[in-house]
Amino acid sequence: MRSLESWLAEYGESHQNTLNKKIHWICVPAILWSILTLISEISFGALHAGWIAVFLATVYYLRLNKWLAVVFLFTCSMLLFINGWLFDLLKVQAWLPATAVFAAAWLGQFYGHSLEGKKPSFLKDVQFLLIGPLWLMHQVTRPSIL
Repeated sequence: MRSLESWLAEYGESHQNTLNKKIHWICVPAILWSILTLISEISFGALHAGWIAVFLATVYYLRLNKWLAVVFLFTCSMLLFINGWLFDLLKVQAWLPATAVFAAAWLGQFYGHSLEGKKPSFLKDVQFLLIGPLWLMHQVTRPSIL
């Protein structure tokens, strides 16, 4: 299995342009939120698919870095709890805003990569879809133990 350093270094190669980086700071969290929101619409009784996806991603991240896995789990847990509370309070169907955010954020991502002049990393390896959030969390937390 590849190391976290290897994944982050390769991901970073196609994220050098300053504006592309700024776009990713907005669009990667927006995509993560929209995906969690959309799949949370699928439920198995009291358990919805958002929690299952967070669990599976956390297991994947634990293999790369325990600290970032914990940060991811905490962040996504807060997103899921806030989503549940907010959409119940507002009486809004969650899939409507989530679909709009998902589409807009992907347009932003592709625009950023057009500025960069490089293809998105996930076109090379789909696992980079999971590395994007880690790349941002790593930038924020800078764990001393990789």
